[in-house]
Amino acid sequence: MPQPEGQELAEIRARRDELRERYLRSGQTTTVRGIHHLALICRDVEETIRFYQDLLGFPLVELVENRDYAGSSHFFFDIGNRNLLGFFDFPGHDHPPFTETIGGVQHLAISVSAEMFAAAKTKLDDAGIEYLGPDRGVEDSVYFRDPNGVGLELYREQLGVFDGIKLLD
Repeated sequence: MPQPEGQELAEIRARRDELRERYLRSGQTTTVRGIHHLALICRDVEETIRFYQDLLGFPLVELVENRDYAGSSHFFFDIGNRNLLGFFDFPGHDHPPFTETIGGVQHLAISVSAEMFAAAKTKLDDAGIEYLGPDRGVEDSVYFRDPNGVGLELYREQLGVFDGIKLLD
């Protein structure tokens, strides 16, 4: 995908500055408690369980039938800090390959310790899973895709902090 340059890039950056000035509300109290779970779609339940539980170490904590679609599974992984990552499968549906598009998930960034970061890189290497980083100018991240094409980032950063800057108390 071609990136903007020249005058177009300057206008985009000026617009971002304008939006930051107008809308940034650090310190304002939110109206919610947090994300209960993020629900994504998978092609294969067992393949997804093996990837998240066996490779990444996220315990599977529930696997039930989807109440909205007979035969479909709804299952959840513990991703720490009382957060859940959920998946559905939809047997009988044609699932096109992953594409990065409006409304789609670009990536899910997951906070990990330095030890988990090193261990995850070793596991990814051992499993032959390609990843980007930490050589992209962001020393604390690796980016890769799950079997469904979902982008994941393992981010060696504390929750509520971005690029070393504390965003949340």
